[in-house]
Amino acid sequence: MPIRVRLNVMLAERNVKSKELAEYVGITEANLSLLKQGKVKGVRFDTLERICTYLKCQPGDLLRHEDDDASA
Repeated sequence: MPIRVRLNVMLAERNVKSKELAEYVGITEANLSLLKQGKVKGVRFDTLERICTYLKCQPGDLLRHEDDDASA
């Protein structure tokens, strides 16, 4: 999938633990883990907004589009 989730990077840069973020956002640590791994089909805008608010970042800081056809 060409959309890459960079949530782990943002958590490390902000020195924030997944547990803290999950509690603030109102989701389980398991669901946050799936999001960090990019194993979700989508994310609700209100969830994305709360993540961005807590981490003081923009959605584009969390999500990147990478072209899979770079070698073609």
